[in-house]
Amino acid sequence: MSKFEPVAKAPVRIQQNILARSERRLLNWLCARLPAWVTPDQLTTLGFAGAVLVAAGYLLSWFDSEWLGLSLVGYIVNWFGDSLDGSLARWRGIERPNYGYFVDHSVDAIATLLMISAIGMSPYMRLDVALMGVIGYFLLSIHTFISAKILGEFRLSYMAGGPTELRLMLMAMTVAMPIVGGADIKGTNFSPFDLFALVVSSILVTLFIVQTSATARMLRRRGG
Repeated sequence: MSKFEPVAKAPVRIQQNILARSERRLLNWLCARLPAWVTPDQLTTLGFAGAVLVAAGYLLSWFDSEWLGLSLVGYIVNWFGDSLDGSLARWRGIERPNYGYFVDHSVDAIATLLMISAIGMSPYMRLDVALMGVIGYFLLSIHTFISAKILGEFRLSYMAGGPTELRLMLMAMTVAMPIVGGADIKGTNFSPFDLFALVVSSILVTLFIVQTSATARMLRRRGG
């Protein structure tokens, strides 16, 4: 760490998603076996490369639905890099709180926009609907980042779901795409995947409103 970089106190990580314990055991197992030359920055780059593969698979699905397999591979690569970069830094005791926090979440934001927007540019979902999902996800992310600053708590899960569960949900949806197809439901301008995305987006926005209201009430009671 540079002598010019202020020491940042890491917020308490709150992770209560369904797969949290199993995923942590797997990540620790992987961290103990990664070669010494592998660095957290390399893993961050790998995670973003996975997001590019996800996007490419959705865009190429206009030519053949088999390209969706590339998106599935991309999700796995994205999980590997994105989940292990911070885990490896903590495992080796080489955290850079300011740099790591800033770069990791900045890259995550671009990767999320890239992946979800690409779903909206596939034959199976409208772009405006996909962007509603991005907005909902970013709103909840904003709440998480503000809470980390104000409360010292970095919440990684909501309603027993976290980034890993979200990836699995998107992977399941991707598998279903060539089976269900992207045709509009009769009498609407929405495909089944559009309606699914609208429901998910509504849940994310509702969670943001509920969590923000609860936090604001708590801070008011504290007089903060």
